[in-house]
Amino acid sequence: MENIVEKLWDEYVKVTPSAAKIQSIFEKKGESISNDHIAIRTFNNPLVNVETLSAPFTSIGYEKKGEYIFEAKKLKASHYEHMYNKDAPKIFISELRLELCSEFIQDVADSIIATSDLTSTSPANLLLSGRTWGQPSHKIYEKLLKESEYAAWMYVFGFRANHFTIYCNKLKNFTTLESVNEFLKEHKFKMNTSGGEIKGSKEQCLEQSSILADKVTIKFQEGDFEIPSCYYEFAMRYPQKDGQLFEGFVASSADKIFESTDVTSTK
Repeated sequence: MENIVEKLWDEYVKVTPSAAKIQSIFEKKGESISNDHIAIRTFNNPLVNVETLSAPFTSIGYEKKGEYIFEAKKLKASHYEHMYNKDAPKIFISELRLELCSEFIQDVADSIIATSDLTSTSPANLLLSGRTWGQPSHKIYEKLLKESEYAAWMYVFGFRANHFTIYCNKLKNFTTLESVNEFLKEHKFKMNTSGGEIKGSKEQCLEQSSILADKVTIKFQEGDFEIPSCYYEFAMRYPQKDGQLFEGFVASSADKIFESTDVTSTK
């Protein structure tokens, strides 16, 4: 399990240098970083859907614990927890519901999946493959953006961790998510303020925040363009009425966390 998590992290920091910087500043404060969850994006095509991409995790002891619908963004998602290792990060996999999208998005998704050699690639390798199709077109990217930031992101970045999440309950020097956010802002990181800087509440048993996605230069067919890549998230969990810590997700909060990669937010 550590192997696939480490490999996902290695691919993630290649396009998210802020994540390594953030880990470094927390470690300088004497913190040891724990992962709350890792998020992955995909399409609901049977070759690459949530069920397919969850296989490497279910094969090592993970099980599905929750399902979520995001009507406005045309997404559905599932989260997985390890049955025995409570310190293992949760896995959150979302997929774009292509049948609800325009013919253009459906055609782009079908085309890039068809040009990828997915039949000879294991789901575990696929998760580390990034874009498995050719060089993207900036014109197509911009057209996708008008309908779905999620589809545009997938078109360019492919299969990889979209974000990792620091489990703030394990931090020694920070007792609130507000204090985590202030620490990040002191170090010049820009926060995602869509839906408020902190999404969720103690009453919902989960608070989340995130920095805005890093910008990376991508070689498109038409030339080099700088676009948002991936981001780092922060989560604080609270006990439910039964005293057990809430381990799930709040759909309305996750909906706003998705917007950390929005082009309009990261300008």
